[in-house]
Amino acid sequence: MEKVSTLFQGFIHHIETAQQHCENSMDDVRSTSAWVASHSSHVVVDSSGIEKVVSTIDSIPKVEWDFEGIHYFDNGPLTVQYLFVLDALNFCFWPDKDLNYDNLASGLKAALQNDKSAFDADRLQKYTGPQLRELLNWPRPLPLEDERVRLLHEVGIELERNFDGKASNLVEQSGKSAMNLVALVARHFPGFRDHSVYKGRQVFLYKRAQIFAADLWGAFGGQGCGEFKDISSLTIMADYIVPAVLQQLGILKFSPTLASTIEASGEICPGTEEEVELRACSIHAVEKMRELISVKSGTPVLSVELDLWLWATGIQCESLKHHRTLSIYY
Repeated sequence: MEKVSTLFQGFIHHIETAQQHCENSMDDVRSTSAWVASHSSHVVVDSSGIEKVVSTIDSIPKVEWDFEGIHYFDNGPLTVQYLFVLDALNFCFWPDKDLNYDNLASGLKAALQNDKSAFDADRLQKYTGPQLRELLNWPRPLPLEDERVRLLHEVGIELERNFDGKASNLVEQSGKSAMNLVALVARHFPGFRDHSVYKGRQVFLYKRAQIFAADLWGAFGGQGCGEFKDISSLTIMADYIVPAVLQQLGILKFSPTLASTIEASGEICPGTEEEVELRACSIHAVEKMRELISVKSGTPVLSVELDLWLWATGIQCESLKHHRTLSIYY
């Protein structure tokens, strides 16, 4: 009996620890990214570079979330469903030089305008690769197409199992907390669990889970389904573009080997030190930027605003060279 009791206590402790981790999801992103930055071998966060850039910034330009009109929006639950499907598929466009985020966002928008039931949970579970291509009006296989289909199925199954098929119910369970939403998404949908192990320590990045919260906030203007009392808890969404922009600004410095790999368009394997450092150091660097800009301006600055500004800057620069990693997380 004593052994059973000990095992039960251990199980309860494990559950409590897991719950505590979920509640502190964004603290984990910040702290583990800072740890990577302090132990990095290939990427350096240049404090003087941050100060130099911040000295030229009086305020962050407000970039409109849907500045090109590419997203579906009806101010209701269907928009939430659209955004969750969008962010489930929002990764790894670069292997097809003609494919980009706009193709995905506008393709899904057109599909939903054509058929309001296209993203119903039961239908998400059944899509095939060719059907997804048809949905997006894309003429050839998508990069990591099998993974994209698998993630659509995962979203459909879990939404049906626990949220009555609706992503809006998932959002409602967050209690207007972006941090809770990130934790809920990561807990229920394995395809959003954006973790790595770096020098023996687990690192949490949560790019697509965070961007779902950020997209809701941007789409709904911080109201209704996009109202989060703690939107400031989000970090930037570590992807391909932001590290390249930060390097161009002189905020990140790369080792000669890493720089030459990126310049030569060589692939960097997911989970390698170089890949984790590129993403984690970007998060840490922008947190430092945010703190300095907030002090300078006397007004709190959101990481999500910095992220949108940096990303918009990057995608407008056609000559920007970014790292290449085959990954479902960004």
